[in-house]
Amino acid sequence: MPEAPDELIKLERSAEEERAKLAGLAGDEYDAQWRRWREASKEVQAAVTAHAEASGASRYELEQAVKKAVRHAHDDPPAR
Repeated sequence: MPEAPDELIKLERSAEEERAKLAGLAGDEYDAQWRRWREASKEVQAAVTAHAEASGASRYELEQAVKKAVRHAHDDPPAR
């Protein structure tokens, strides 16, 4: 599996933060936030595709590496 570049991790983290903001919203607020999340997700997808094409990496494997890096950062217990 390819290593996830920092810039892709930052983009994915930003998209996940936009997704998390959907919680508790309804109506127009939900719709507006959903559009922000969708745009952030599209940016991630475009960046992953461009990086995979430029590096010759598998797009699927690169995307999985990015998602795994972001999820594991959230799963790590806080340092004491």
